[in-house]
Amino acid sequence: MSTAVNKGQAPYYFVPGPSRHPMMAAVGLFFVVLGAGQWVNGAEWAPYSVLGGFVWWAVVLKQWFGDAIAESESGLYSDRIDASFRWSMAWFIFSEVMFFGSFFGALYWARLHVLPNLGDIENALLWPDFKAIWPSEMAGVTGAPAGTVEPFKTMGPWPIPTINTALLLTSGVTLTIAHHALRENKRGKTIGFMWLTVLLGATFIGLQAFEYYEAYHHLNLKLSSGIYGSTFFMLTGFHGMHVFVGMLMLLFITLRLMRGHFTPDKHFGFEGAAWYWHFVDVVWLGLYVIVYWT
Repeated sequence: MSTAVNKGQAPYYFVPGPSRHPMMAAVGLFFVVLGAGQWVNGAEWAPYSVLGGFVWWAVVLKQWFGDAIAESESGLYSDRIDASFRWSMAWFIFSEVMFFGSFFGALYWARLHVLPNLGDIENALLWPDFKAIWPSEMAGVTGAPAGTVEPFKTMGPWPIPTINTALLLTSGVTLTIAHHALRENKRGKTIGFMWLTVLLGATFIGLQAFEYYEAYHHLNLKLSSGIYGSTFFMLTGFHGMHVFVGMLMLLFITLRLMRGHFTPDKHFGFEGAAWYWHFVDVVWLGLYVIVYWT
């Protein structure tokens, strides 16, 4: 690794050498996804695949982040690199907007187009008791044929989703306070509010896990519960995964702050994680209104 250089001595555009980290991280994620897909189908080995893949992925990320941090702290990142990081993060968040937009679009299409169109079809083509009412195929409401979908109840906004909304909104405030404190060079205040933000994110994840337990055991709401169940878990599950990733980002940033990294005028690692976290907040507000209230 190169020795530390002054900002004015940094190369115009630093290009790191070949790295094994992307491929190694992909291997870990492969086993996570493979295990997750087989877990929902009842494979006994699947949880071990998820756990092993996640541990592998975490170890690779630690090494990868370590290399990137060493490059940054040694002064190899010029203003041109900083600008490229900002554009990269902006495009990444845009891709995430499209990702969640496709899921919201699927929910919109099912509720406002598919069900009404099915309701206009002669019942002889469906089943005699079909009614175009959301959620589709909820036993006792739309008269689904016996054995098609097990009876289930929908998940309302009270109390867990509302509590989680308050947690995420509060975390956005604490993160903003931490950012302003960093810009004012108040490192102790920054670290304190960052730890509070991480704690709020962890609490959100814990409550969502409890919500899933309640949905599965008390509401009988599962992935197999018709289109309502699949869209509910698809949207809330992917959002929960993003909250977890964002919480890890904030945790790493907090640990770096404790090691003296970042300055009031050079802290894009902090800003990038903050952008991501605020994006996660906005997505949750959409989920809270569309999935839980309407």
